Order: sequence, then C-alpha cells, then structure tokens
Amino acid sequence: MGKLQLSLSESFSFRPSPVRIFSLGNYKSWVSQAFSGGLIVVATFVFFVIAMNFGYSYVVVDDDFQPAVQTYDMLNGTASGEECNYFQGSWVFDESYPLYNASDCPFAERGFNCLANGRKDKDYQKWRWKPENCDIRKFDVHEVLEMLRGKRVVFVGDSLGRTQWESMICLLMTEVEDKTSVSQVIGNRITKQIRHIGVQFKSFNLTVEFYRSVFLVQPGAVPKRSPKRVKSTLKLDVLDDISKKWIQSDILIFNSGHWWTPGKLFDMRCYFQIAGKLKLGMSTASAYRTALTTWASWVQNMIDTNKTRVFFRTFEPSHWSGRNHLTCKVTRLPLNKTNGKEQNPFSDTIINVVKNMTVPVTVMHVTPMGASRSDAHVGTWSDNPLVPDCSHWCLPGVPDAWNEILFSHLLSQD
Repeated sequence: MGKLQLSLSESFSFRPSPVRIFSLGNYKSWVSQAFSGGLIVVATFVFFVIAMNFGYSYVVVDDDFQPAVQTYDMLNGTASGEECNYFQGSWVFDESYPLYNASDCPFAERGFNCLANGRKDKDYQKWRWKPENCDIRKFDVHEVLEMLRGKRVVFVGDSLGRTQWESMICLLMTEVEDKTSVSQVIGNRITKQIRHIGVQFKSFNLTVEFYRSVFLVQPGAVPKRSPKRVKSTLKLDVLDDISKKWIQSDILIFNSGHWWTPGKLFDMRCYFQIAGKLKLGMSTASAYRTALTTWASWVQNMIDTNKTRVFFRTFEPSHWSGRNHLTCKVTRLPLNKTNGKEQNPFSDTIINVVKNMTVPVTVMHVTPMGASRSDAHVGTWSDNPLVPDCSHWCLPGVPDAWNEILFSHLLSQD
C-alpha cells in the first residue's frame, strides 16, 4: 500500500488476499462423470462424504491467508456470478458527504454526535466507501422507503448495532417531508442500557427496531455448589429469552463481539454454563463459537427465511493503542496501514458458523472497512469526554456505509 498523501483526494484502500471459490456442483459433475456401472455405489458414497464435509460450498485459500471469505452469501455477488465484493475497496474523499446532519436527527444519540460535542474537524464525515470492482447504489431515500414500505426491520446486538440502527433512521428521515410522521413507538429515551426501542415511519407503515442483546444468549443464575468467585453465568446453549420478539420481522440484522472479553466476563465474575453445568475452563473464543452455534440453530428452526432476510455483521475494528490498549488517539485522516485490523477472530468465527448453516444468512464482512478508520471514532467528543472511546463511531460516519451497502444489496435483490 502506498504512503499516505496529505491531499484529501487520496483514497484509502484495503485489498484482502485472493480467495478461490468452488461450488459443490463442480464436485457433483466430476463424480457423475468419473464413476459408472459397478462403481456407482462408490461414487454415491464419495459424493455423500463431500457433501457432509463441505455443505453448499468449499473455499480454497492461500496458505498464508487466514480469515476465509464466507461463500454462502456475503454480498459479494458470487451467487449470481458477478465478480464483486462490496467489502474490498477504499475510502474516497467526497464533498457531497455526509448524507445527513446528526443534530437534525432526533434519534441520533448525543454521545455519537461528535460535532455537537466539540469536534472541530469535519473531514471524517466526508469519506465514501467505494468497492473495487463495482459501485454501491447511490442512496435514494425515496427508493429505499418504497422498498421498505410495510416492513419491519430489526437490529439485535450491542451498542455498535444500536449505532447502525440510529444511522438507518437518520438516513431514512432526510427526505421525509412530515417529520412528525416519524415517531418512537416502543421504549423510552435512548440509553446505553435500553432493552428494546422502535421507531415508526407512519406514512410507509415501516418500523425500525433495536433489541439490546450483547451476547445473544441467555444470562443465567449460578448453578448450585459453584465456586464463590462465580456471580453470574451465560447459558451458551439457550438463546436470549427476548428472541421470540425477533421472529416476525422482514429484515433481521445481528451483531455481537465487543462484550466477549475477559474484562467484561471473568473480571466481572461471569462464567459459562452448558446444560446446567458450569464450564470454568472454557475460553471466551470457545464460548463465542458455542453461542453462535446456538444462534444458528435458532435461526434454522425459528426463522422463516422465505419471509425474513437474515444478516450478521462482523466485528468492527477498534483503535485502542498503548501497552494495555487503553490509549485512544483519534487521527485526522484514515490510516495508510491497517496493522492487521482487517482480520479478527470473532469475524472468522461468524463466517465459519454461517458457512455451515442450512438456511440462507448473509454475512456483512465490515471488518476490513473499518480497519483504517482511526479518524472516525468518538474519542473524547462524546457526552462523557472524561472517558475516551476508540470503539464506537461518530455519526454521521462509518455505520452509514454499512447501511448504504445493505440498502444497495436489498434493492438489487428486490
């Protein structure tokens, strides 16, 4: 990657290692041609083994490439034969951005409105994501609202999910003539701990909701005869009890990852349990995979994917630095090096779990997009400037690009 130029016309790009994708149909064709007559039983057996091991698709990657690209459906056009990956691209400076003013949007949290909280530079708002081999459909709010007419959009996850929820509402409100027709119909004031909140666009019979479920699985009581250090648990084999409210939706977007750390679990004396048995030695990585497997089973059994489009957004990079990763330095421009942040084990787990599902779920692999955006974090420009923040994003900002990609994909499939 070239050196960072001082000119704001420079774009900042990330290009992952190449991935070669082969469909199972290639194997089936080869098997049917290679075996005949008395060997048909062997052919059937070989095909069965391949199907069991590779599901619907198989990925061959370079030896030094680690996270695999999800091949079932990852907004990369592979299903329709297009050669396009929305998430392989660059940030291009664009004076027409941002797409809205957070101060004019009643559903943008003050804590994410960096300009209102004293940030002086505005360039972080003006970077548009440009895929390398295709274009994101230009955002047309009327077109999107018509597509979403009569729909129920549900976000489930942590505060990064809530940020995308706020971004979507602010984007959709930009061209609504009667702002009073957009109102909060579920929940109270937006807070960090709010469990469920929803906004309705009455003219379009559209609701956009957010459910706070940072782990996706159910918090549980401490099993009997547990060590005294255990004060709470997560039931890795039971989905959050609020999940029944997610079912009757048209678009369902999940995220989870930022709470799966020792500091937010073990340091708080929270441990894992499966089938009522405590798992004290289980790592957060193993627990995360188990929880996502529970989520995948729930989707496969409870969601009618003929009606509901299901998405899972991968881990969003943070930009903490220093020995203990406690220093937050927000830059003025995007970084010219990603320093490995384009890869993340949580994202790998999401991709691998979804890859093995039996129903269509689309991965939004946003990890590479945010890897260079150390300029776009909240920093000290929040509602609590004494606590710097290099995890969350300013609004307008990076979450708007996630929604632009989502809208573009939905419109292309409509």
